[in-house]
Amino acid sequence: MNWDNQNNNKNEQDPWGRNNQNDLSFDDLIKKFSLMFGKQTSGSNGSSGGSGLKFPTKKTFVYAVFGLIVLYASMCVYQLDSPERAIVLRFGEYHEETGEGLNFMLAGVDTKYVENVALTRRYSQTANMLTKDENLVDVTVSVQYRIKNLRDFVLNVKDPESSLREATESSLRHVVGDNTLEETLTTGRETIARDVDVRLQRYLDLYQTGLVIQQVNIEKTDPPSAVKPSFDDVVAAREDKVKLQNEAERYGLSIVPEARGQSFARIQAAEAYREEVVANAEGEVARFDKLLAEYKKAPKVTRDRLYLDAMQTLYGNSTKIMVDVEGGNNLMYLPLDKIIQQNKSQEDNK
Repeated sequence: MNWDNQNNNKNEQDPWGRNNQNDLSFDDLIKKFSLMFGKQTSGSNGSSGGSGLKFPTKKTFVYAVFGLIVLYASMCVYQLDSPERAIVLRFGEYHEETGEGLNFMLAGVDTKYVENVALTRRYSQTANMLTKDENLVDVTVSVQYRIKNLRDFVLNVKDPESSLREATESSLRHVVGDNTLEETLTTGRETIARDVDVRLQRYLDLYQTGLVIQQVNIEKTDPPSAVKPSFDDVVAAREDKVKLQNEAERYGLSIVPEARGQSFARIQAAEAYREEVVANAEGEVARFDKLLAEYKKAPKVTRDRLYLDAMQTLYGNSTKIMVDVEGGNNLMYLPLDKIIQQNKSQEDNK
C-alpha cells in the first residue's frame, strides 16, 4: 500500500470518513444563489447549468427563511434617544407610547411616530391688526413651544402646527383689538404678549393639540407705511416731552433744597431780629419806669439830668458846633474835631 496516497486520502476525509469540501466564501455563496435562481434546476438535488456545482433545495429554503426572519426582526426593533418619544399604532389604533432605549414593534402591523418632546420650537409671523381706536398696525409675534402630550399631538389634530398658527393669529387679533394704537406701539407690548400667551394656551388646550406655550414675544410693532413718517414725528415729540420733563424735575430737585435753605435762614434772622427788638423795647420800658420813679421824687433834678444826657449824646456824635448869640447876628463856630485832635497831639507829645 502506498502510504503517501493513504495519507492524502485521510487529509481529504473528516473524522467520520466523509470527504471534506473547501469552505465557501461569501462570493461563492452569492454565486450559488445567482445560479440557483437565475437558471432552471432539474432533479431532486438540482444542478446548476454549466458550473456543475450542486446546491440542496432544502438548505436553500432554510437559508432564505432565516434571512427573512433576521430582516423582519431588524425592522421590528428600533432605538430612541433620551429626549425622544414614540407613539405606536396597531392596525391604525393607539397601542402604546415608548420611551428611551430599545423598543419592539410588529413591522407591517404597527406604525410608529417619533418626536423630540424636549425640543423647544419657534414660530414667528407678521400680521396687520386693527386696534381698539380703529387704527391699523403691523405686529410681529414669535411663539416658543414644545410637545407636552405626544399622543394628543399625533392623534387628535391632523396638523398641530397649522392649528398653532391659526390660534396665534386669532389670539393676537383679539388682544390687539382690546388696546389702542398708542398702547400697542409703546407701553402695552408686554401686556399684549402676556394676554396672547394666556389666550393661545387656552385655545391649544381646547383643541387638544398636545402643545404647551413656553413664551410669547411681541418683537415689533409698526404703523402702516402710509402714516409712518407722521408717527415717527409724534414719537420724537413724545421723547422730547419726556426729556424736558426730566430736565425740569432735575432742576427742581437742585433748586428746591437751596430755596428751602435760604427760606430757613431768613426765618431764623427774622426771629433773631424780633427777639432783639423786643428785648430792647423791654429794656427801654424798664429804664423809663425807673426814670419815672426818680422824676416823681425830684422833677427838676431829673429834668436837668435828662437834658444834660441828651446834650452829651447829641454833641458826642458831632464834630462841629454852631452857636447862635442871642441879640446878635454873629455865629460862634466851634471845631470840636480839631480841638480834640489838638488835645490828643499834646497828650502824645507829653
